[in-house]
Amino acid sequence: MKYLVNAAQMKAIDEYTSNEIGIPSLVLMEKAAMAIVETMLLNIAKSDKILAVCGTGNNGGDGVAAARILKELCYHADVLIIGDENRATEQTRQQLVIARNMDVEVYSNVDISEYTVIIDAMFGIGLSKPVMGSFEQIIETINANDNNVFSVDIPSGIQADNGKVMNIAVRADYTITFGVNKIGLVLYPGSEYAGEVIVADIGFPAKAVKYVKPSVYYYEAEDLKRLPLRKNYSNKGTFVKVLIIAGSHNMSGACYLSAKAAYRSGAGLVKVLTVEDNRSIIQSQLPEAILATYNPSCLEDKLEVERIIQELTWATSIVIGPGIGVSEASNCLLDIVLNYAKVPVVIDADALTLLASKRQYISKGNETEQFSNIDLPENIVITPHLKEMSRLLDCEVSDVQENLFTVARNAVDGKRFVLALKDARTIVADGKHCYINVSGNNGMATAGAGDVLTGIIAAMLAQGMKQLEATALSVYVHGLAGDRAAKRKSVYSLIASDIIEALPSVLHEWS
Repeated sequence: MKYLVNAAQMKAIDEYTSNEIGIPSLVLMEKAAMAIVETMLLNIAKSDKILAVCGTGNNGGDGVAAARILKELCYHADVLIIGDENRATEQTRQQLVIARNMDVEVYSNVDISEYTVIIDAMFGIGLSKPVMGSFEQIIETINANDNNVFSVDIPSGIQADNGKVMNIAVRADYTITFGVNKIGLVLYPGSEYAGEVIVADIGFPAKAVKYVKPSVYYYEAEDLKRLPLRKNYSNKGTFVKVLIIAGSHNMSGACYLSAKAAYRSGAGLVKVLTVEDNRSIIQSQLPEAILATYNPSCLEDKLEVERIIQELTWATSIVIGPGIGVSEASNCLLDIVLNYAKVPVVIDADALTLLASKRQYISKGNETEQFSNIDLPENIVITPHLKEMSRLLDCEVSDVQENLFTVARNAVDGKRFVLALKDARTIVADGKHCYINVSGNNGMATAGAGDVLTGIIAAMLAQGMKQLEATALSVYVHGLAGDRAAKRKSVYSLIASDIIEALPSVLHEWS
C-alpha cells in the first residue's frame, strides 16, 4: 500500500521535516535535484541540449540545482528563469548563486525550440489558480516542440489535489515527484499529463509522513498478500456462500458473469436467484452454480417473500442488481434485501437505479451539503458508474465527472457504507479512508465488466474481509485481470469474460 497526499499535506510534511526534525530545506533540495538527474541520465543522450525552465519558488530551485549537476557531468544545461528573480524564495536564490558560480548560463529569455530536453520546474504542487500570461505561452511552446520533458514534482499547470488542468499544463514524458505520490498525479487528466511517474525518496522521514495522517492510498502488486488465506482443512462450505440476485427475462448474461467471477475469486458456493426463464441458460453455462428462481408476479405474496428471506439467511454475502431490470418486482426484491439482509450486500446496476428513488436512503441534493445525500446501512457496498452516481446524487453526470474525488469523499463523509465510484480511476471510500485504483485499462470499458467486479467483491466480502479492504482489493484485482487479458486479446478485443478467465493467473501469483 502506498499513500497519496494533497498539496497541503505535502507542504506539512516538508515543513515538519525542516522545522521539527531539523533537516535543512536546502539539503532536501539537493537530494531532489539528484533524483531528477538520476532519472534523466537513464533517458537522455550526451548530445542533448538541456534547458531547465524554472519559476521563482522552490520548485524552480530544484530545477536550477538539477541543471547545475548536469553541467558538472559535462552536459549542455542552461536555466531559463520565468518571473521576477528578486522575488524568488531564499533557497532558489541560493541555488542561482551556486549555479552562476559554476558557470551555468541563466537566461530570462531564450528560444526553447533550440533545446532537445526540458526540465519543467515552473510550478510546484501549490498551484491554485489558472496559468496565464507568459507562463501560458511558455507551456504552449514546450508542448508544441518535440522535446523530452521531465517535470519536477508535478507537471506545471496540474492541480495536485485533484489532477485538474489549470487552463493549460505541461505534457511530461517523466514526472519525478518527491517523498509521497500526489493525488493529482494519479487522477485523470493529471495522470495523462504526467507520463511515467517516479516517486523519489529525498529524505522525508516516515515520522513526517505519519504526522499528516494520510488517508488516501493505492495498491501495488505486493498488496495481493492481503487476499484472504485459505485453510487446508476445509470444504466447499468453508469457503462461504454468495447469493447473486440478478437477471430478468432475456437478461441472463449479467448473473452468469457475476456468479462465475465470484467462483473464480474464491467463493465455495454461489447461488443465483433469478427468474425461471434463465434456468436452462445458467445451468448449461455455469453448472457449478446453485439455482433458485422466483416468480415476479408473486412478490407481494407472503410465502414468496418468506422464501426469499430464507435465501438471504443462507448467504454469507449478497449481490443484487445485475440485469434485474427496473420493474415493480425488482423494486420489491431490493426492498426485501434492504430490510432483511444481515450480511454484506453489494448493490449494483439496475438496483442502483431503483435505489435512487428510495427517499429513506437517498434524500434530495442540496447546496449546503453537496454530494452528501446518500445514507445507507453499514452492511452495504454500492458500485455506481458516473451516470448511476448522478442519479443517486440528483445532479448532472458532468458534476460527478469533474469532481470525482470530492464526490466520492463527500458521499461517504460521516457514513458507514462503502462506495466504489467506477471510472477510469475507480475510487473506493468509506467515512475514513479512500482508495484510488491504478490498475486496469480502457479495454475494460465494455459490457459486463462491472458485473464481473461485483462478483469479485461479493466473494471477497464473503470470505470475511472488511468491507473497504474487500472492495478496494477487488477493484485492484479486477484491473490486474483486465490488464492481463488485454495483453492476450488487445484493448480493442477485450470482453468481460476475458477478465474472468484472467483471474486465475492473477490470483495464482499469491496462492
